Amino acid sequence: MRKSGVSRRSFLMSGAGLALGAAAGGCRTAGSGGAGKRIAVFTCDVTPPLGTPIYSSYKPLEKIETPLLAKGIILEQGGRRFVLCAVDYCELCNESHTLFRQKLADAAGTDIDYVAVQTVHQHTAPMADISANRLLEGLPHPPAFPATSTITGAADRLAAAAAKAAGALTPFNQVGTGQGKVERVASNRRVRLEDGSIGVRYSSCKDPKLTEAPEGLIDPFVKTITFAQDGKPIARLHYYATHPQSFYGDPRASWDFAGMARQALEEREGVFQAYFTGCSGDITAGKYNPGTPESRQGLCDRLLKGMEASVAATQYEKAGDIGWATLPLLLKTREDKGFTAAECRAEMENEQGSVLARNGAAMGLAWHERAGEPLVLSALHLGGVSVLNIPGEAMIAFQLYAQQAAAARFVAVAAYGDCAMGYICLKSAFAEGGYEPTATNVVPESEDALKAAISALLAAAPQGV
Repeated sequence: MRKSGVSRRSFLMSGAGLALGAAAGGCRTAGSGGAGKRIAVFTCDVTPPLGTPIYSSYKPLEKIETPLLAKGIILEQGGRRFVLCAVDYCELCNESHTLFRQKLADAAGTDIDYVAVQTVHQHTAPMADISANRLLEGLPHPPAFPATSTITGAADRLAAAAAKAAGALTPFNQVGTGQGKVERVASNRRVRLEDGSIGVRYSSCKDPKLTEAPEGLIDPFVKTITFAQDGKPIARLHYYATHPQSFYGDPRASWDFAGMARQALEEREGVFQAYFTGCSGDITAGKYNPGTPESRQGLCDRLLKGMEASVAATQYEKAGDIGWATLPLLLKTREDKGFTAAECRAEMENEQGSVLARNGAAMGLAWHERAGEPLVLSALHLGGVSVLNIPGEAMIAFQLYAQQAAAARFVAVAAYGDCAMGYICLKSAFAEGGYEPTATNVVPESEDALKAAISALLAAAPQGV
C-alpha cells in the first residue's frame, strides 16, 4: 500500500518542543479549477459477522441492533477527486486506517492523500487495528480480538460501494452552511471537584455530584454542510462533538443515538445524511444519560432537533473551487512509566490479564512500532468553508481553537481519523489528572504540534473568500 507524506515536511515533536522536519515542502495542496463540479454519495454496511469479538467487552457479537454503516461522498472537479467518509466503528488504527483510505482511493480513482476516513466512535462497534492483530496472532494464547479478515472484508465492501458511486457522479453548483444549537446532550467529562481534583463523568453516569455539575466547556452547535444543485440538496454532512454512545459493554452492534438521529433525518428528508464526530476526547453525554433506553431516545431526539435547526438555518452560496491540503504529523511517543514498549509487551503477553487490557496493550505496542511514520491530517476548502480531518481523540479545545483561528470561515472539524495514539490532550490535563491523560500514547507537547498543524491547514485555504 502507498503511504502518504513521508517525504514531505512534518510537524515533529522533538525533546525540546516543536520542530519542523527537514524534508522540503509543508502542506501538500491541490486545487481544482473549472466549472464541472460533481458529487456522488455512498453507503455501505460494515457490520462484522455474528460471533466477532466486539468492543468494548470483546464478547462474541450476539445481536445486530442496527447495521454499522460507512457513509461518504466523492467530490470531483478538474479531473481530481476527493473523498470524505465516516464509519460507524469505534476506531480505525494504524494499518486499518491506511487500508480503508487506500481502498477508497483506488475505488474513487484518486490518490490516498485526497481521502479522509473518520470513525464516528460508537462503543458498540469494532476497534480495528490490523497492526495490533499481527502482534496478538504471534502469541500462544491470545485474547479474543476481531479477525483481520473482518476488517479487510469491510474495507473491500466499502471499496465496491465507492466504486459504484464513482460511476454515478452528478453535478452540484451550491454549497450550504448552517448550524443549530443542541440542548442537553454534550457535557465535559472533566468535572472539577471541591478538593480540586478532576472527577470523571463517563458517557453513562448516575453520580449526582457529577450529573448536577455544570456542562463545562463544550461546543453546543451542530454544523451542517449541504451540497445542492439549483437549490435541491444532494447530501448533508453534520459535525457535532460528543462521545456518541449511551451504553456499552454488552455484545451488541449499534449505531447508537447519533446514528438514530442521522437515520431519522435521512428518512424524513429523503436526502443523504452523513454524521462526523468532532473533537470529543473530553466530551460525553454523561450529564444527561443514566443509561436507560428512555435517556438514549432523549439524546437522539435532542440531537435530531439540533440537526433540523441547522438544516433550517442553511444558507446557500455558489460553490467555489475545491481545494485540499494534506499534512503529515509526527507525535513523540510517551516513554514514562506505564507507557514503555516493554511494559506494553508484558501486559499483552500476560495471560492472566483482562481481554480489554491485553488488546489495549497490543495497540500501544503497535503505536511504538510505527515510530517515524506520520499521521495524516487534511482539510477540504470550498469557498468560505473548511473541513478539518484530524486524528485521534482530540480534546474539545482543539476544535474551538480551529474555529477561532479562522473566524471568518465556516469551519467544521472531524476527529477520530487514525486513532493509533489514543487521546490527544492539552498539556494542562497532564498536570490536572483525570481520565484522558491515562489513555494517550503521546507526550504533553503534542498540543503544540496539533495546533500548529491546524493553523497550517487553515492557512492553505483560499484568501479573501
